[in-house]
Amino acid sequence: MTMKIFTNIADIPGPFPKAAVTIGNFDGVHLGHQILFSEVVSRAYQKKGTSVVVTFEPHPLKVVRPDIGLKLISTAEQKKELIALANIDVLIILPFTREFANTPAESFVDQVLRQAIGVQDLVVGYDYAFGKSRQGDIPFLQEQGKAKGFTVSVVEPYYVEGMLASSTKIRELVGLGKMADVKKLLGRYYQIRGEVKMGKQRGGPLLGFPTANLAIAEEDLCPHLGVYVTQVIYDGKCYGGVLNIGYNPTFEGQHLSAETHIFDFNQDIYGKPIKINLLRFLRGEKKFSAPGELAAQISRDVADAKKVLADAQQEILLSCEEKYNR
Repeated sequence: MTMKIFTNIADIPGPFPKAAVTIGNFDGVHLGHQILFSEVVSRAYQKKGTSVVVTFEPHPLKVVRPDIGLKLISTAEQKKELIALANIDVLIILPFTREFANTPAESFVDQVLRQAIGVQDLVVGYDYAFGKSRQGDIPFLQEQGKAKGFTVSVVEPYYVEGMLASSTKIRELVGLGKMADVKKLLGRYYQIRGEVKMGKQRGGPLLGFPTANLAIAEEDLCPHLGVYVTQVIYDGKCYGGVLNIGYNPTFEGQHLSAETHIFDFNQDIYGKPIKINLLRFLRGEKKFSAPGELAAQISRDVADAKKVLADAQQEILLSCEEKYNR
């Protein structure tokens, strides 16, 4: 069954049958979030009810703390796709404004969770709080549940090899280029996506390695600058590749970009959407004395990337088959 999406409380057609609900920002939809979704789906299934996820757009910290310059792991579109893969029945994306941020926690419980959604079971993460001044913490929710007839379940923190599965930790690891650890916490490869832009036309003519270029905006989470082994998804097919994220210091570049040389590929994809999974960090960005020296290094990068891809062939094949790459 296709997940239903609502972007306004007024559009919800009345309380959902026996609603099991979770609320959160869910940036990255990492393994900790997936456990929450699994619990919600299980509770809805047991009661023949409806599994509901409530999230916000934009991320609340972008509204209440714009000064910290929060970088997001996933785009809004990617978040929708990943939540749908968790077999959720209903996704509610609430517009987050300064006015909404001042909503008292009890008003949110009464107007959104009870009246609009019809919550019977609420599932939240161990550190969740919402509402004005974060009044809606777990003890508050538990009191509200007892008084108003819904259960509250708290999901404990989830660790992988001593690492907490959290959006904050994943942002840190992406910034360090630790893509193997990122994958352990996401349950999938870290992915960037966008439309292929026209570059400086140096990759093919000058260096012998044509590239597909994506712009990286200031508000985007940027991995550690350098060269990565990649898996490129275009038109439902997967290709190996090698990616450079940086400023092109050899050519005195001023703008941050992501340039991917796709193996065994010669299609014209300007203006077309691609997805790039980052598998492994190979080396940091470096300024070379001449284009020929850079071309020789790219040849070595390509050889290293192909070895990584060959060694991880089974894992790569499984990843290519996964729905979130389509």
